[in-house]
Amino acid sequence: MAVINPAGLYDPQPNGYSHLAVVQGAARTVHVAGQGGEDAQGHLAEGFAQQVAQALANLRTALAAAGAQSRDVAKLTVLIVDHSEQRLHTFGQALMAMWAGAPTPACTLIPVPRLALDGMLFEIDALAYVPAG
Repeated sequence: MAVINPAGLYDPQPNGYSHLAVVQGAARTVHVAGQGGEDAQGHLAEGFAQQVAQALANLRTALAAAGAQSRDVAKLTVLIVDHSEQRLHTFGQALMAMWAGAPTPACTLIPVPRLALDGMLFEIDALAYVPAG
């Protein structure tokens, strides 16, 4: 998979994503459903930053269950309640930490008025491609 940020588009790296992810060749596709800030017992973390951290931990757990890692993720979709630039910064920093200097995937952020659970502020889903073999 190649991640590309073409000249002529702004630099999205400070916000934790890339403009393009190009996958070619044989790969197994992994679709990860929206992960929120709930722990294994279903308790929702308090606060936006804590929910982002828990949701990303949940994403790592889901990817691992399919034999995938963050480097295999080509596309993320993020839903944020009461979106603001501060929340974008918090989320972007968490993504950059999760990818630890590696190219970050393409990402679409959608501000929403509400998510599935009362108090839920953040949700993320992923599309990953695991190389064959």
